[in-house]
Amino acid sequence: MELILASASPRRRELLGYFGLPFEVIPARGPETPPAEADAGRTVCFLSLQKARQVAKAHPDALVIGADTVVEIDGEILGKPHDEADAARMLRLLSGREHRVYTGVSLVRYGVHPAVSSYSRTRMEMTRVFFREMTDAEIGAYIATGEPMDKAGAYGYQGRAGMYVERIEGDFFNVVGLPLCLLGNMLSEAGVKLH
Repeated sequence: MELILASASPRRRELLGYFGLPFEVIPARGPETPPAEADAGRTVCFLSLQKARQVAKAHPDALVIGADTVVEIDGEILGKPHDEADAARMLRLLSGREHRVYTGVSLVRYGVHPAVSSYSRTRMEMTRVFFREMTDAEIGAYIATGEPMDKAGAYGYQGRAGMYVERIEGDFFNVVGLPLCLLGNMLSEAGVKLH
């Protein structure tokens, strides 16, 4: 079974590689437009499915993995920062507080060949993250590394921002961008042999 990751994220590529399965990377290229007034869970589920469907349409019979991650605090959804000022705003909001990281994962296959059935499943994982207080100098120094600019919530737990995380409750890999336990269960349910 051909497996495709519909993401340009090097972190997701690395994490999917842990399964030891052959896969191709074909990033979804369409606009990411969540439904109006959607909460964080609905947003990531909708966007992960949108990404998987877009790539699956161009690659029938392949099983496509779509994923989307956001950070949520006080009901505000934090995606990737638009610029350094936005990154600083996000990090000040997270400083010394708890927030939640949501990742939606979708598997989609449009079966064209008679022996291949169509398939679509979407699930979501949530992890609580607790930041210590960050000084303005720490926020400025972290932004200067460039690391926050392509990450939801303006930080990468697996990188330098790990020093600001006091603890997490839930799946570590979810915070990195691809909840492995959830994905493993979904792949097994879809008929992918993981052993």
